Amino acid sequence: MNIVYSYYVLDIIHRGHLLMMKNSKAIAGENGRLIVGIVSDEAVIKQKGKPPILSFSERLELAQSIKYADLVVAQKDYSPFPNVRQIKPTILMESESHDEAQINEGRELMESLGGKVIVMPYFHSQSSTRIKQQITDEPKTTG
Repeated sequence: MNIVYSYYVLDIIHRGHLLMMKNSKAIAGENGRLIVGIVSDEAVIKQKGKPPILSFSERLELAQSIKYADLVVAQKDYSPFPNVRQIKPTILMESESHDEAQINEGRELMESLGGKVIVMPYFHSQSSTRIKQQITDEPKTTG
């Protein structure tokens, strides 16, 4: 049975997140499990310098409502590696948007656990950062 671990900030949920989870669940297979990690507010602040718009509890609840996730867990670090060491999934999902050094470190970790990393395409048109930018750049209208 495949245990797949995939992780997200999930600040503004969009189709890219759903496609990643759907593909991750498909890779897990019919009898497999998809475990979704949601990055903590503190880890996001440390990594990005500002908090997510949605609170951790809101993001966790949203993730739990997505049908592809079998289990949703807190991810206290921006890196998935502490959770991966504890959960020991057979597959760690990564995005091509992540740093190559991080992906390679994930490969080494997963090999040591007898698993592997699968790198999924990044859906450039579906980005929380891009959506936030579009919202703030939109011209203001009155009336």
